[in-house]
Amino acid sequence: MIKTLTKLNIFLLIITAFSCNSNAKKNQQKQSEISPYDTKVDSVMSLMTLQEKIGQTVMYSGGWSVTGPTVSSNNKKYIKEGNVGAMLNVYSVKGTRDLQKMAVEETRLGIPLLFGYDVIHGFKTIFPINLGLAASWDLQDIEKGSRIAAEEASAEGIHWTFAPMVDIGRDPRWGRISEGAGEDVFLGSEIAKAYVKGFQGDDLSKHNTILACAKHFVGYGAAQAGRDYHTVNMGEDELRNVYLPPFEATIEAGVETFMTAFNELNGVPATGNKFIFRDILRGEWGFNGFVVTDYTAINELVPHGFAKNEKHATKLSIDAGIDMDMMSSANRKYLEELVNEKKVNMALIDDACRRILLTKFKLGLFDDPYRYCDEQREKEVIYKPEFLEAARQSAAMSSVLLKNEVKSLPLNEKQTIALIGPLVKDKENIIGNWAAAGDRKGKAISVYQGFQEFLEASKIMYTKGCEIEGDDESGFQKAINLAKKADKIVMVMGEDYDMSGEAASRTNIKLPGRQTDLIKAIRKAVPTKQIVLVLMNGRPLDLSEEHILVDAILETWFPGTMGGNGIADVLFGKYNPSGKLPVTFPRNLGQVPIYYNMKNTGRPIPLDNPKEDYKSNYIDVPNTPLFPFGHGLSYTKFEYSNFELSNNKIGFSDTLTASVTIKNSGDYDGHEIVQLYVHDKVGSITRPVKELKGFEKIFLKQGESKTVSFSITAKDLKFYNNKVFTVEPGAFDIAIKGTSDFDFEHSFILE
Repeated sequence: MIKTLTKLNIFLLIITAFSCNSNAKKNQQKQSEISPYDTKVDSVMSLMTLQEKIGQTVMYSGGWSVTGPTVSSNNKKYIKEGNVGAMLNVYSVKGTRDLQKMAVEETRLGIPLLFGYDVIHGFKTIFPINLGLAASWDLQDIEKGSRIAAEEASAEGIHWTFAPMVDIGRDPRWGRISEGAGEDVFLGSEIAKAYVKGFQGDDLSKHNTILACAKHFVGYGAAQAGRDYHTVNMGEDELRNVYLPPFEATIEAGVETFMTAFNELNGVPATGNKFIFRDILRGEWGFNGFVVTDYTAINELVPHGFAKNEKHATKLSIDAGIDMDMMSSANRKYLEELVNEKKVNMALIDDACRRILLTKFKLGLFDDPYRYCDEQREKEVIYKPEFLEAARQSAAMSSVLLKNEVKSLPLNEKQTIALIGPLVKDKENIIGNWAAAGDRKGKAISVYQGFQEFLEASKIMYTKGCEIEGDDESGFQKAINLAKKADKIVMVMGEDYDMSGEAASRTNIKLPGRQTDLIKAIRKAVPTKQIVLVLMNGRPLDLSEEHILVDAILETWFPGTMGGNGIADVLFGKYNPSGKLPVTFPRNLGQVPIYYNMKNTGRPIPLDNPKEDYKSNYIDVPNTPLFPFGHGLSYTKFEYSNFELSNNKIGFSDTLTASVTIKNSGDYDGHEIVQLYVHDKVGSITRPVKELKGFEKIFLKQGESKTVSFSITAKDLKFYNNKVFTVEPGAFDIAIKGTSDFDFEHSFILE
């Protein structure tokens, strides 16, 4: 350690000397434009060789997790040579300290490493998958969950997470829809900011914060046919109105890093796309953080057909504005050669290195490279009781009650329950995909365990009935026998966790295996008993059959470490379900893509004659989804009344207030998510039939009423048309509802 302190002390003395000279030159600049670390970064860079600067742009994997194609690399050799700036898939105090020691004590300059990991919806304490968290519409809870994830991850030596994923997702075939916030631009943007604030906190120099990374820039959620890594083609207006806003929102929240997308956008792969990185991200938005590729994305410019070879791909990437190479080895192999051949401007290398070093200074790694390596904090922080309780609450808040006929829910603790299904006792799948370092065996709480808190052992009857996948129906009869004996039947079904996530696209979005057949068999055997279906899945499913067969459906997504407790809390009424869908559930795959904020056609279906011929409809199913965006039931009833506008006309500098009174007229206290929608009736380019522009989560006791108000300005009505962000005068529909499934009744004029 003496060697380390000596090296760092010398380093800091040199930096201080350079700072004194540099500050005099910058006195005329506005203070707000000067980073306190700029001169320190310049000082470090003045000592660096070209090879060392390139080394800062190189990231390799420690191999503790496989998150992409296996790439051979001699990590320790390159670290000792000063040719690695960051590592991924390494965690624990010992694991990160050992590698950091190499970088700091065995290299010429002792520049610390940056450690990144996929901390997506929790680190050890796993929260519901991101699509599930989005279903809570609770920004404070989402921020709290990412703050807890940062606490745990930073305690194990991690500085950086590759999250949030803010891609708009409208195709349930796409496996990575599970990792985002769903289909809506406004909701997605607000959730994106909450994640960034949670991960990064209010001071990056604190040892319990981690860098956030906005990904994947851009358009990844629009991959053709919902197939991962596939092509994306769209007009610039759609790009700017739908897919870019959540990314811009992360910059507003102070995000430090961006990640490239795997897809091509209009013929140009993202990792080589100057337009999105140099023109928009750096130019229009002024982003000053650094950009990392996704896993081996530089190499992949070659099979895309955009680069002749990997050397050419390296040039295209650095020219496009990409700073760090994740796993490709391309920068390490070819950048120095490209600079010497004068095919790459040295200024691009300097810019990339500077941004990466600046981030390390912000994290305090130059002051203390081991500040995230504290064994005592590691022991104290992981799985703290309050973290587990927060995860339990999130699991309940994320659950969406899709259907509840004849008050099938909540369950009665005096009844005998038949628990049937492949996910009843499951602990492996319940924490979902991208579950970081979560424990799939010991720590996760199953639904069965959750029920044990509410029911005596004699009141629980259990059988699996069938597997998630496969054709085995040998367990059907035992399930039928139990169903006949029970007062009520709860069936826990869904997907395997690796059926969604990266590289997990599906052309069949129905329940896999023989699960639906098991529901049919039980319904036939007990036609009058209530059946409750509890779902765990990472995407919207086709529930057209199940919807008819069962009395109640609770969508729990993959609810995380404390999922079994959270689900039981909802089923037994300890928590009144409040979740709302952040994404549309289709009637069948043939409707996909289907989302609430679509546009009209020249031949829309008349409301009073939905079967009129020669209209934009299907002949076999209605246009409407099975469950729309914003849908979610409660055990109580909320009545909306007294809708009011402060004016029916506003000017471009005015503020319109829209308000409504909401009353809890049911039998339970509960939360309601109040949603504001508008519709621009006529535009220079056509506008969606409705757009979410605000929401508020409120709590009302039985019989209680509350007035909820929203403010609308001309800025809220703006949209992009031919690259111009504009708002146009005219008529706008407006509504405040508890779902997106409604017809407008009120309007105002912007003049």
